[in-house]
Amino acid sequence: MNKNRQATFKVPPVVRSESQESRRKKALDEQKRKRAQRVDSSRQLDLFADLSLGQSDDEAEAEDPGVVRMGIASYAPLLPPSTSESKTSASNIAVNSVSGQEPPLVEPKKKKRKQKSKKKSFATPSKWADHCMYAELLEMSEDDPWTISESSTDGLPADLETGWVAVAPVPVGKRCLAVTDTSLGVPGLVPNTCLRSRKLGKLLLPRFPSALPPLTILDCILDSNWRENGILHILDVVKWKGQDIGDCETPFRFWWRDTRLGELSPSPPPSSSHYNPPFDPTDPKQTYRFPYPTKLLAVPYHTDTSLLALVSQIIPLARASRSVDVEVPVLGNDAGATESMAVDQPTAVRTTRTAEVGADGLLLYVTEACYEAGTSPLSTWIPITKYEEANTMTDPVNATDGPLDLFHRLVQKRITRNASKETNPPVMNSSLQMDVETL
Repeated sequence: MNKNRQATFKVPPVVRSESQESRRKKALDEQKRKRAQRVDSSRQLDLFADLSLGQSDDEAEAEDPGVVRMGIASYAPLLPPSTSESKTSASNIAVNSVSGQEPPLVEPKKKKRKQKSKKKSFATPSKWADHCMYAELLEMSEDDPWTISESSTDGLPADLETGWVAVAPVPVGKRCLAVTDTSLGVPGLVPNTCLRSRKLGKLLLPRFPSALPPLTILDCILDSNWRENGILHILDVVKWKGQDIGDCETPFRFWWRDTRLGELSPSPPPSSSHYNPPFDPTDPKQTYRFPYPTKLLAVPYHTDTSLLALVSQIIPLARASRSVDVEVPVLGNDAGATESMAVDQPTAVRTTRTAEVGADGLLLYVTEACYEAGTSPLSTWIPITKYEEANTMTDPVNATDGPLDLFHRLVQKRITRNASKETNPPVMNSSLQMDVETL
């Protein structure tokens, strides 16, 4: 599968004293607290905390009518307090002017030379470093799931059917951020988009043109074969035209992503001069190489995460590759072109080609969660391939199984366990049953 991912992406989960479920709940509560705090600060409630509607009639009658509370004195508290140093300096200048003495000279401060920083440029972290919402590996356990109580689960979220959104199939590629600026010119022709790496925030490609609006930040996956298909997968949206979409919940962000991407005009691929090797009409093995991504493809998401939907639809989709139609320029000749023009000035035409996009696994997002930078338990990752060699498996039968296979088995066992509860409801105590019958 994808060998370019970081080695820590599919290693076994770190053993923590706190369960993933409890950390997820704390992270969601923290997000809700920060969101409420931002809303209160935007409303500026602190400015109105000390205001009053004025004195009532009863309080006005209790006041001494002979005291007049008007004039400039009421504005005295609004003036800045005078410091003792300013008074002292002013009095010294006045004394010196009376006595005829000149005021003491103040030596000017010597300007310190700015020493050049010896730190290298790469030591300064980029503001885009670790800006993506990086999912944690789902911590699952298959140790005797039939004896698991309701409080301690098998690793699957307790609200898997109601509180999550599934993203599948996750394509094979490199995680990155697509950032657009406010460059002048015709959209789609002027280079306005750059791709930033997830870990360090460095540029992955030179700036290239795209149909994305300015001041937009997208969470993306650069396809592993983007040179052949020119696909940039859009996973999530952080900002759109300067508007912060990351504060919204997960289903709205995905809906916004698909709606806005559908409104964009398609970007044509560059000219056919990017053939490798250079174009030769007699060479059938020539291939077109995209200089930058031109097709923005949204990763499918699923709001129905019921157990039956996971087993019948979502998990099979997470394993299967997709076929995507992409446009590739091909050199052709105009009908009215002469033979010399066909050789010296070929006309670029486009043809449709089918590209296969490999699948890498399944992503789960908490429905009520906002987008947050860094590794977060509010998003979990279930890859197809098995863990790295650091994972020590004692069961030789399951040695070839990957995390998605384990997830599939646990979902099926949960379905069977729920069905057994419905067919065999728990028997009530005899005394309790008599009390219920009397009622």
